[in-house]
Amino acid sequence: MSSATLAPSPPPSLEGGNGRRVHGVVAVFTAAVVLLAVLAAVHLTQGTANMGLGELLTALNPWATDNDEAVAVLVASRFPRLAAALLVGLAVGVAGAVLQSVARNPLASPDTLAVNAGAYVSVVAVAAFGIALPFAFSGLVAFVGGLLAAGVVLLVSRGGAAGPTRLVLAGSAVALALNALTSVLLMLFQQNTVGLFAWGSGTTVQSGSENVKLTAPIVLVGLIATMLLAHRLDVLGLGDDSARVLGVDVRRTRVLSVVAAVLLSSIAVTVAGPIGFVGLCAPVIARLIARRVPGLGRHLLLLPFTGLCGALVVVAADVLLRLALPADVAISVPTGVVTTLAGATVLVWLARRLRDGGPAAAPARGAHGTVHSRAWVVTVGVLLVVLLVAAFVAALLLGDRVVLLGDVMNWISGNAGRQVGFVLDQRWPRVLAALLGGAALALAGAIIQAVCRNPLAEPSLLGVTPGASVGAVAVVLLLPGIGAWPVMGVATLFALGTFALVYWLAAGRGMASDRIVLVGVGVSAAATAITTLVVVVVSPWNVSVALTWLAGSTYGRSIGQVVPVALVLLVALPLALVAGRTLDLVALDEDVPRLLGVPLNRSRLGLLTVAAVLTAAAATAVGALSFVGLVAPHAARALVGSRSARAVPVAVGLGALLVSVADTLGRTVIAPSQLAAGLVTALIGAPYFVWLLWRSRPVS
Repeated sequence: MSSATLAPSPPPSLEGGNGRRVHGVVAVFTAAVVLLAVLAAVHLTQGTANMGLGELLTALNPWATDNDEAVAVLVASRFPRLAAALLVGLAVGVAGAVLQSVARNPLASPDTLAVNAGAYVSVVAVAAFGIALPFAFSGLVAFVGGLLAAGVVLLVSRGGAAGPTRLVLAGSAVALALNALTSVLLMLFQQNTVGLFAWGSGTTVQSGSENVKLTAPIVLVGLIATMLLAHRLDVLGLGDDSARVLGVDVRRTRVLSVVAAVLLSSIAVTVAGPIGFVGLCAPVIARLIARRVPGLGRHLLLLPFTGLCGALVVVAADVLLRLALPADVAISVPTGVVTTLAGATVLVWLARRLRDGGPAAAPARGAHGTVHSRAWVVTVGVLLVVLLVAAFVAALLLGDRVVLLGDVMNWISGNAGRQVGFVLDQRWPRVLAALLGGAALALAGAIIQAVCRNPLAEPSLLGVTPGASVGAVAVVLLLPGIGAWPVMGVATLFALGTFALVYWLAAGRGMASDRIVLVGVGVSAAATAITTLVVVVVSPWNVSVALTWLAGSTYGRSIGQVVPVALVLLVALPLALVAGRTLDLVALDEDVPRLLGVPLNRSRLGLLTVAAVLTAAAATAVGALSFVGLVAPHAARALVGSRSARAVPVAVGLGALLVSVADTLGRTVIAPSQLAAGLVTALIGAPYFVWLLWRSRPVS
């Protein structure tokens, strides 16, 4: 997809007069304002208190005497919620338009650049450690977090110049790291972070209007700053060289624009949480309309119009949510669930317009490993086996109670004491779950990275892990105590169904690696929103169960939950090794496999199906654990080279080792309390991933 896919058309000539241009712009703005007013009126009539339009008008009448209850409802609840929706939609809509213009990329937004994720994790971290900050300082914390996250994404994607796939993939992976850390913080510090799980999907529910009053002036400052940059953004759209010739400082313009956009986004997060994908939907809608309305494409008009579109999106999402659900349920469902579903649809639509062989199709620097000698590969293999054995033994010995090696031998022979036997009976299924779950995730990641020809791809980014999580979390919450096989079955069905949806959507105009990655990111966002909806609607008082699953943990695992992943690995690993040559060819490009007689689309389908089943099986054992499928395959290629016959077994061993060590550390570091294995893998994987992003940036 060229960065100009949704860019406004060039201003037309003056033939036909400026009058029609002005009338067209005025008409569009008027229609948007009228539609927003109608939606706002409907919005005010919705809520748990039954108040119709007549009572609303009576409450608005200052001379009415019998309207105290209606006034109280409006002032305390409905006006603040509407004001928050308008303010957040306006701020995030303008922020998205600015980021798209800076990156010259229609997929740029506060979500795809991880701004919302950075702001959210900052707010949660402050709350988790019991630090009570004034509201204004919370906004500052969110701003710093969002700015740092956006800076990392823009740095490794060269400001979006490396193409839409690279930008979205980098942003989604950084957001994945931050969201994993957020989930663990929510799980470990539940008392300090009560209510932040649902808030993390974005909710316009407000307790009074104080927050909106405090943030409105800051949003106004951000909007004025973007308007002052409007002319520079127009010139920047002509290209860096042209902008420099016309006297625009490109670097300064980009920095100031990103800072203004992050300010608007972080303030919106402080008020209502990270309401997803409004910053993507609103600019897309505005730019599509601007293509048909001469004169609207200039940023001086486009930015406020995008703000109106953002407000429309948020208010409409709120209205639709309360129309679809009962009032007592709708009040607890985040508005961001609806906007994320809408934004995911827009992202998939944009991805389907992507041309084959986009910028990410070519291997990035650092994508392939170096060729190594057979002696080196054997040495690595032997060392890895030794480390796995050591990790297995350490995992059995360490935990909230340290067990001696002699106790383990006695337990194996059936002569251990009651306490030692109880500890090891509980511990060894967890040890196996960590080893096998890590191996399955690493194998799935190796397959996905080869098929997508991108070392930054992994199951969580292609919809497979989020899809499995929807089914598994729903079953666990609806049918507590159900066995591992039903959970595994439902997770597998959802993983395969999600994968089938991604594959079908991506194959609409011919299969391309760029397209399947972007579609996967969109479907992943939708699946994550649905998981949040399931948790909030089905069991809002039992969030810890879902968080334990989503963070990735072996807590309470039984041998029955280990058997499925063991059987799947027993079948999938030989299949992957037999298909090693196909994996190598598919990882090259689109043309070579076809020239050598490899049925490319059929091979992709089969390999990705295996990856989907592996991910579902791993989810049964260790939950929705992130980073293993990203880090282990890349580390394996760095150690033994990119040939699948060598890299796949090493990746499987590294994945098992990583999760086993993470689980052991989680059970030992703060014993008798426990850290989820997902926290440790995130702490290991996030720095490695940032380094990997930097190292694999495309060559200029």
